[in-house]
Amino acid sequence: MSTAPARPALGTGNLTLDRLYELIDEGAIDTVIVAFTDMQGRLVGKRVAARLFREEIAGHGAEACNYLLAVDVEMNTVAGYSMSSWERGYGDMALIPDIDTLRLAPWLPGSAIVTADLQWLDGAPVVQSPRQILLAQIERLAEMGLTPYVGTELEFIVFDNSFREAWAKGYRDLTPASDYNIDYALLASTRMEPLLRDIRNSMDGAGMYCEGVKGECNLGQQEIAFRYAHALTTCDNHSIYKNGAKEIADRHGKALTFMAKFNEREGNSCHIHLSVRDDEGGFPMADKEHPYGFSKLMEHFIAGQLATLREMSLFFAPNINSYKRYALGSFAPTAVAWGLDNRTCALRVVGSGASLRVENRVPGGDVNQYLAVAALIAGGIHGIENELELEPIFEGNAYESDKPRVPSTLRDAAELFSQSAVARAAFGDEVVDHYLNNARVELAAFDSAVTDWERVRGFERF
Repeated sequence: MSTAPARPALGTGNLTLDRLYELIDEGAIDTVIVAFTDMQGRLVGKRVAARLFREEIAGHGAEACNYLLAVDVEMNTVAGYSMSSWERGYGDMALIPDIDTLRLAPWLPGSAIVTADLQWLDGAPVVQSPRQILLAQIERLAEMGLTPYVGTELEFIVFDNSFREAWAKGYRDLTPASDYNIDYALLASTRMEPLLRDIRNSMDGAGMYCEGVKGECNLGQQEIAFRYAHALTTCDNHSIYKNGAKEIADRHGKALTFMAKFNEREGNSCHIHLSVRDDEGGFPMADKEHPYGFSKLMEHFIAGQLATLREMSLFFAPNINSYKRYALGSFAPTAVAWGLDNRTCALRVVGSGASLRVENRVPGGDVNQYLAVAALIAGGIHGIENELELEPIFEGNAYESDKPRVPSTLRDAAELFSQSAVARAAFGDEVVDHYLNNARVELAAFDSAVTDWERVRGFERF
């Protein structure tokens, strides 16, 4: 059974190979970006001449150094990865274009972009790649006759400084693009509308279905929402959008960040909505004859996500900074609980019938969406396979409850992940050990850093 999503209806931004070749012949396209998402959730790859893409890469792929899945966030080579090291010679892996993801990149003149799967040169998949990790979980669901649908709600903060200016200032004393809380506000958000409109229209032009934009609580904070789709399509689109938004902001002389917690105000979230359909296109999570309109499958699915949430947190919150977001009364969850339309719980259930779905509120804007969705599916499958019973609904303020807590540090999350039998069974030891090493690298870098906080407190007074 194929796990690839059904091809969406072609819009102006989606491309077939034939249409790409027509645009190349017309001189409208001269560059094709072959890209994939790395461990840190960044879009990486290479720009190739359109003629070379047609003659060679479309059918055979390109090559890239395998260190791209074995570096830290600053692209330093680091030890501890079995797949890539100095001892192994830092060889190549193949970037195999998934032609169903071929699209225009309207914000880049003369450019198209395609998402690639990673293979070793003998054709074996690179199992540590985020897209492959998600595909493996989609395959597990397919074997159960189920297909996942996902929506991601990604927030960011806009600054009136350019990226290069922000870098030169050490990211200090930046000017946010609004002066006060603009949650749902229209007036102050209108000042950002030239940038926001450019992002929305550019993503529509890249074949996405942009629903709209709203202001959020932090200064300069916004959320652009896209229509839900097959889990793989949504995660592919997420990477294109996140990278493209930064490129468009740069063109406007502004900067934006998806950091989970830029300052002490509200952080950037990435709430993930997930539901499944059966092979006939039905909605097996819904059953109006049962409490809350849930089927037994839905109950098991939620129970599995609750049971595995703490041990899967490394895939929801992958960075040191991720854990600064979990603050009381911040709309970022601290309690492992579920509720109906309750934003104080880690799992918020919304919708009914065909729209019934689980919203996981744990991930922040820095999440690698492929890994997070893979973890959500793995947790749900764990609940279904073991017929886990759903605990009673939580009503009220979960921040003040005695429910188990979301891990508060990357170190705690990594320890839970390392001991997770569910994670090792779902992803395999190669994957678990790979991402544990990434966590160890980040922890070591942070533990050795001397921060501004330490200097302010200690320079004169200690």
